[in-house]
This record gives sequence, C-alpha cells and structure tokens, in this order.
Amino acid sequence: MNDPLIIAGKTYSSRLLVGTGKYKDFDETRAAVDASGAEIVTVAIRRTNIGQSAGEPSLLDYLPPAQFTYLPNTAGCYTAEDAVRTLRLARELLSTEARRHDLVKLEVLGDPQTLFPNMPETLKAAETLVKEGFEVMVYCSDDPIQARMLEELGCVAVMPLASIIGSGMGILNPRNLRLIIDNAKVPVLVDAGVGTASDAAIAMELGCDAVLMNSAISHARNPVLMASAMKKAVQAGREAFLAGRMPRKLYSAEPSSPQSGMIAAAVPSRQAA
Repeated sequence: MNDPLIIAGKTYSSRLLVGTGKYKDFDETRAAVDASGAEIVTVAIRRTNIGQSAGEPSLLDYLPPAQFTYLPNTAGCYTAEDAVRTLRLARELLSTEARRHDLVKLEVLGDPQTLFPNMPETLKAAETLVKEGFEVMVYCSDDPIQARMLEELGCVAVMPLASIIGSGMGILNPRNLRLIIDNAKVPVLVDAGVGTASDAAIAMELGCDAVLMNSAISHARNPVLMASAMKKAVQAGREAFLAGRMPRKLYSAEPSSPQSGMIAAAVPSRQAA
C-alpha cells in the first residue's frame, strides 16, 4: 500500500518512531529498532552518547545515521534556553560536511514528576528554533489551541501526549486528539503514554499520522517481541483508519446477511404438531 509518512518534505514508509533509551545495552536497542521497522529514532542528547563522550560506546556505531534518521530530543530540559542550547549541540554533533542536520524533537518539561510539557517555554523555544532553521517536531499538551499555535510558528509536526510520559496508561483524551487531528495541516503524532499494542492501534485509528514510543518497548519483558507487536499494531490501525469503520449503533435492526432470496422456513402442520 503506497501510504507514506511525510515529515519536513522527507518520505518514510514506517509510521512508528521509537526511542533509543532505557534498554539494557546498545545490542538490545538495535534488535528492538530492527523489529519495530522504525526509520526515525529519537535520542536524548543529555543521556546518550552520540560522539560527545569520547572513549565511550556510541549509539552511532549501532544505529548508523546512513540507515536511520536521527531525531535528537531535549529530554531533561525545563527551560526554553536549555532546550535551544541542547538542540544546537545536537545539530553540531549530527551534521556532516555534506548535510546540516535540522530535524529535532523539542520538549520542554514542566516538572520532574509528571513530565507534562511547559507550554509557554515550549512556544518560546519553538519560535527561536524555527527562526534558526531547525525543522521542529514538538511534544505538547493535548490542547488544540496550543497545537495550532505551534503549527503557526512553523513546527513541522505536533506531538500531543496520550498520557503521562512512561505511564503506559494509553490514550486518556481521544476527543482532544481528534480536534487536533481534524484541524492540523502538519503531521500529528501521539507521543508519550502508549503502553501496549492496542494503544498504538487506537491512536492510528483516530487518524494520527504516526506514533512515537520508548518505554512501552524498552520496559516490556521482551522488548524485541513488543517492538514487533507495535509495528503490526501501527500498520493495522492505519489500515483501519483508511478503510473507515462502520458507524457505531446502540443496536441494529438490520440482519448481518441479506434476506432476499432466503429459503422460506417450513411451517409445521397441525397434524405434524
């Protein structure tokens, strides 16, 4: 099925984006990413070595940038200034002589307990990054107005949370997500809160363009197997969305099979009775 995901002008065949943190080692990271079929991988610049720590194992050796699109993020940042500084560093680390790396994931957190986005700081950082030529995919609240403001600033994708980061609680507010999806002109990705395959399928059935997850895979008892399940769930959810589900009804008086051409049932005679 020719149904590509397009972000910042680039085409991807997979609608599942995965994180690279919280695995037991880089070997497991690579195995899970392969099983997921993901082409875009996120990396927390403050927590994962991609060249800034000389002498230590680098994620770049296990997930070569020639094979995967890196999406550096600002996990652990609580101010716009901190987030902008982190992504400037990411661009320096990932850029080559042939190509500057501009695709980034912005997240500015409000507090360390809930990890909800600080939207005033997020908007401030987004404005600065867009002006500096970054292609900003942005983690945000499930507020349709905030999502629209980020789009108007020039963000290439909005990424509303399904529920608290790392909670695995699934999609708590599908109605707000639908409001964002129905009005957005850029891709909408569910980011945070997915716990299992059914959550990913629901997100896609709602009309999300893609799903981003980390903990749901890395914290599973078998991360590689869960990554495979998530790949299938995203594909199935997308196909269901494109197919168009049947209308919901309290009950239906229509038979599931046509009545025309039915063989008439024999009416028992009195004598037989």
